[in-house]
Amino acid sequence: MVVAQGFTVDLNKPLVFQVGHLGEDYQEWVHQPIATKEGPRFFESDFWEFLTKNKWWYIPLAWLPVVCWSISKSVRMGHTFPQIALTVVCGIFIWTLMEYSLHRFLFHIKTKSYWGNTLHYLLHGCHHKHPMDGLRLVFPPAATAVLCFPFWNFLKLLSTPSTTPALFGGGLLGYVMYDVTHYYLHHGQPKSEVPRNLKKYHLNHHFRIQNQGFGITSSFWDKVFGTLPQSKAAAKIR
Repeated sequence: MVVAQGFTVDLNKPLVFQVGHLGEDYQEWVHQPIATKEGPRFFESDFWEFLTKNKWWYIPLAWLPVVCWSISKSVRMGHTFPQIALTVVCGIFIWTLMEYSLHRFLFHIKTKSYWGNTLHYLLHGCHHKHPMDGLRLVFPPAATAVLCFPFWNFLKLLSTPSTTPALFGGGLLGYVMYDVTHYYLHHGQPKSEVPRNLKKYHLNHHFRIQNQGFGITSSFWDKVFGTLPQSKAAAKIR
């Protein structure tokens, strides 16, 4: 249990409608992770509780067919393979910036009101409080489907009618890579150096410096925007 402003958070009861009562203390509470694989209960209702849980493989199963269909649409419009490949890579690149921006500016927004805390907990706070909860790590496909519409319309502003589908397919492929990578960084046991360093980099965001290191699939945008966390050695020197 956690007591704040006279309110007690009971971890043995559904959490979603409790956390709003923490007020300004919510930010401190949500960034004190509980590193157990068993996640908390969110809702009293079994139906709503069911909707909060997703296995990692739901993501490629749901979205890779859409990626293929979308890219093939640009192919049918007459684009060559090199053109399609370049457009898809551009879509992936656009996604990496969105990944960083969403994580930094939306997922880590500061809240203190009842509904602000409640919505933040559902969006991302639950992941920071219970980072090893494997059933609430990837984004629900239904929510992603809703966000696909504004994403498509945004890409239409950047491309032609015939390249928009391939650009969208690339962006959606980037998202799939992100969510699967994110799950792997929490639950996989990488043997090679690159994924091992990426896992260390991301878990550092959860357990050491939570206001930096917003990249998931890479640290590229953290380097660009100055949110790359210092190594422990560099921090000690300072």
